[in-house]
Amino acid sequence: MTENSTVRPSAAAGVLGAATVAMGLIAGVFYIFACDVMPSLARSDDRVFIEVMGNVNDVIQNPVFFLSFLGALVLTAVSAWQSRRSPHRRWVWAALAAYVLAFLVTMVVNVPLNDRLADAGDPARIADPAAVRERFEDTWVAWNVVRALLSTAALACLARALFLHRGAYPSAYLASAAGSRASR
Repeated sequence: MTENSTVRPSAAAGVLGAATVAMGLIAGVFYIFACDVMPSLARSDDRVFIEVMGNVNDVIQNPVFFLSFLGALVLTAVSAWQSRRSPHRRWVWAALAAYVLAFLVTMVVNVPLNDRLADAGDPARIADPAAVRERFEDTWVAWNVVRALLSTAALACLARALFLHRGAYPSAYLASAAGSRASR
């Protein structure tokens, strides 16, 4: 193997690994909203629900979240490009397709709902908080489940690709040790 051929799989593995981690973080965010945050908020009265969701929507817009939210997309896209000639490419491309759909759901459904909730104003001054909540909650929750499922599927595909990538490029160290007495 030339030096160039050993560096390339390592770099590709690094990007694939980073994409997998970023995807896991985002899948976890959507999962925790589906399994805990929204069911917990469902127990709250209308004004509390609107106030807490408004606070969540404000606070989540931070560099750490955007690094993983956008990083999962960019790193998966880069990994898809890097793997275009690899045996595991279909898994990476499937992950990219699933996450692009989750990303679009976020941009087309969840973010506009968040914006409408914010536009309703101060929860203490909303004339009919039940109506505001009614227009938000069920749709937001349902589409969050969709994006949780899509990002979890993307994570599973990336994990599979990472596993297959490892098999396609075995460690040079382990390969050289295979014939040595130390490996027996």
